Amino acid sequence: MLDPNKASNPSPSAMEVFTRWLSHREMPTDLYEELQQIGTNKEEIEERFYKQLEFGTGGMRGIIGAGTNRLNVYTVRRAAQGIATYLQQKGEAAAKQGIAIAYDSRKYSEEFAGQMASLFAHSGIKVYLFHELVPTPLLSFAIRHLHASAGIVITASHNPPEYNGIKVYNQLGGQITEQDAQDIYDEIQASGDPLEIPQPPVTPGDQQIVMIGSEVVEAYNRQVEQLLCQRPLIQEKGSSLSIVYTPLHGTGRKLIPELLKRVGFTRVHVVEEQATADSRFPTVKAPNPEEREAFDLALMLAANTQADLIMATDPDADRLGVLVKTDSAYEMVNGNQLGALLLHYLLQQAGPYTDGLMLKTIVTSDLGERIAERHGVKTINTLTGFKYIGEKIEECCTEGSHTFVFGYEESYGYLAGDFVRDKDAVQIVVLVAEMALYYQQQGKNLFQILEDMYQTYGYYREELVSLTLSGREGREQMEECLSSLRSNPPKQLAGYVVETVEDYERQIKTRVETGQGESLDLPKSNVIKFILADKSWVAVRPSGTEPKMKVYLSTNAPTSDEDAREKMAALRGALSELIRLP
Repeated sequence: MLDPNKASNPSPSAMEVFTRWLSHREMPTDLYEELQQIGTNKEEIEERFYKQLEFGTGGMRGIIGAGTNRLNVYTVRRAAQGIATYLQQKGEAAAKQGIAIAYDSRKYSEEFAGQMASLFAHSGIKVYLFHELVPTPLLSFAIRHLHASAGIVITASHNPPEYNGIKVYNQLGGQITEQDAQDIYDEIQASGDPLEIPQPPVTPGDQQIVMIGSEVVEAYNRQVEQLLCQRPLIQEKGSSLSIVYTPLHGTGRKLIPELLKRVGFTRVHVVEEQATADSRFPTVKAPNPEEREAFDLALMLAANTQADLIMATDPDADRLGVLVKTDSAYEMVNGNQLGALLLHYLLQQAGPYTDGLMLKTIVTSDLGERIAERHGVKTINTLTGFKYIGEKIEECCTEGSHTFVFGYEESYGYLAGDFVRDKDAVQIVVLVAEMALYYQQQGKNLFQILEDMYQTYGYYREELVSLTLSGREGREQMEECLSSLRSNPPKQLAGYVVETVEDYERQIKTRVETGQGESLDLPKSNVIKFILADKSWVAVRPSGTEPKMKVYLSTNAPTSDEDAREKMAALRGALSELIRLP
């Protein structure tokens, strides 16, 4: 809650823009009433109007509401105008190929999608619009399947209910690159005052707008079925695995249960209280499958159905969280662990590879790389964000240099089938169910398999600390912290020598002892990583989608989980001397 008594005077530009919005004759009633409620709260005015809502490689995401730094019909219209101009400049062929649009269950998602579709159609750009809410991976697939020149999904992923956003995809079905984002950003900036951009009426039957129906979904389902390694086993024994699934009020509510049953998993129990699309997400604090509390209702259903496996997807169904029944309780598999388990399983089932490639991000556990190495599969690390994994997949396909096996990131995003070029919880739900069934037939659960892997490759522990730093002041605090870490990096952490510093902003890797540096062959990014002598590491970066600074910690020990845990506690304690941690 902002405190007006502590507010400083807003800049003249913020007050001027606020006044113009307040007096705009066509302002929708809900936005007008919101502006009136702000009254003379100077800090609130400054926060809402000190800048335009930013557009970057992750698209545009923000709190729904009135203001240039909020998501509303005007900021969405401004973004749509910029994207339309960007596509028009690509030529007539791009306009004819068109743009695919999807949306999730969030507030105004369907309305924003319709408004953008109308503006694109009015600009001479063909539009493929999903007729109902669908998972984000379906948008990536549809772009490729329909040979569209771009795609948009209206979503804020797993953020709290007050958020929504716009994610933009290229013709390959992957999220846009830095250059694409810069070009679109330039066009958005040139589109002028959002209050002055006209909104064409949404016209039913517009020939420029083609509704996407069941044919695309069926084509996607067939591709997912081809990923299965043990289809006969599922058909014979699928009923022995009891599954609880929750879509957390999101887009997975229809497709995922149907797909599980289609391939042969007959005991699928859906959390009915969370099976309806609801932008309020009323049954959870946040619809985030990375948080155990999002599973509360699923755990109750699991107890009644004797479930072996609990799975939850976020509102746009690109992230997956999993709980596994063990002898004592339902235990949560974190993103690093599930990615390593899936990689291990797929390499066991489909190998050996002579040209295999596994992709992961620089803040993802090194366990996956150890597994890949054992199977003769190359690992490439990318920057944080699945768009970079998608880019590398395309490079492999174009060059014919490697066969893509699997890609994942610690933030619960995974991909096995390259017919999608973004993280895809839908296909992974089916693979996780197959994997759990396969090991169940051997008398083991996934945590027992994980222990086997640890005994082979060493014990790994990871932790993520997120610091919420909101507004202009929070942004400045993040910048100051990262600047300080760069100018005065630690020489030791938790009693371990810092051996290497990888600064992705400066694109240089430096050996601390000698000061010798070498270039990092990755795009520039505001990330700094400290690698210790025992190959434990710490990485710090600002979030690209939330007002947070993220601190990643990773430890390992060759023979003992307790040793890895103790290292983690020591590392976190040492880091708190450098960064204020909760």
